Amino acid sequence: MIDTSTDSAAARTYYLIDGSGYIFRAYHALPMMTRPGDKAPVNAVYGFCAMLMKLLADLDASHLAVVFDASGDSFRNRIYPDYKANRADPPEALVPQFPMIREATVAFGLPSVEVPGYEADDLIAAYCKLARAEGSKAVVVSSDKDLMQLVGDGVTLLDPIKNAPIDVAEVEAKFGVPPDKMVDLQALAGDSTDNVPGVPGIGVKTAAQLINDYGDLDTLLDRAATIKQPKRRQSLIAHADQARLSRQLVRLDADAPVPLPLDTLAVGSAVSETLIDFLRANGFRSLVARAEAQRAGSHAAGESHGAEPVGGSATAAKEPCYELIQSETALQFWVDRCSAAGVVAFDTETDSLTPAAARLVGLSLSVTPHEACYIPLAHTAPSGGPTLLPGPGASGEGAPEEEA
Repeated sequence: MIDTSTDSAAARTYYLIDGSGYIFRAYHALPMMTRPGDKAPVNAVYGFCAMLMKLLADLDASHLAVVFDASGDSFRNRIYPDYKANRADPPEALVPQFPMIREATVAFGLPSVEVPGYEADDLIAAYCKLARAEGSKAVVVSSDKDLMQLVGDGVTLLDPIKNAPIDVAEVEAKFGVPPDKMVDLQALAGDSTDNVPGVPGIGVKTAAQLINDYGDLDTLLDRAATIKQPKRRQSLIAHADQARLSRQLVRLDADAPVPLPLDTLAVGSAVSETLIDFLRANGFRSLVARAEAQRAGSHAAGESHGAEPVGGSATAAKEPCYELIQSETALQFWVDRCSAAGVVAFDTETDSLTPAAARLVGLSLSVTPHEACYIPLAHTAPSGGPTLLPGPGASGEGAPEEEA
């Protein structure tokens, strides 16, 4: 729910969504889905919208921005031309969905930020710095380790899948060093995903031990000759400059330019017709039903209590909505809904009416009238092999609305 009770900057919390992380998570979480009409791929768009709807329903957010990576190289490629050179091109079916996801963000009425030459993480770091300067707090919606260096002094991370905060204690428990030492740790350990070289033979655990023993990367490198383990000592001495280069690559640029001032990151409080039109145009019937239900709930609440936000309590959907669960993301959405509702209707699907012989093959769940999901557990293909029920496009109709 969105809290509009105060506009004091000191009382604000800015939510910064790692939009690029959302895109890839959504694409890989859902099977291929196509839009009615032109059959354009939309699985990442659908997943992005579903996760954003859930996040907005969960958050108490008056100020929020979705931050994306701009296309092309960043300043890090000027420092190290091989930065991210090992990454494959995005999947062919994902490329046309990038602009569609930008359109989705606009349809949600949310500020969208990207700057050529900088990564989303740099812009997030810059906004965190600005929030700290005005005495506000920032919540970064991501579990990316590259962003953990920002944690502390009014900044936390929010794992969007676990819906759990990541603070100083969580970072230290996971990596063995506090957030302000994460840059030094990553400079030593490197990062194969981004092609950050690090120091050969130094992994995360060893890096944490060395940073804790010597205090910081510079002190460690200055005193590398005193290290007792021969291989470790030799590697640190031989690759000292590489470690310093790696530190440049992993350190986020908190002075990156931000195109939107903090006070322009305010978000609206209701589902708009623009959003519903966008969801309907892409064939997302189940998301249309959720959005209309949320809007109906907001209007009902607004009559007596003032307007409620996206994700407020909802009345029954205007049209029936039944979903087939085929991904962890979709299942988690329904688990969260059931937990929040407290009362759940469920039905079992078995392969026999004889209790002693029946085997469970699926479950149906519902928390509101005319809206339910089915979870296939043990269905079998005609050949006898295990399979889920047919997904989008199995009938040749490309029905993305059947996914969650």
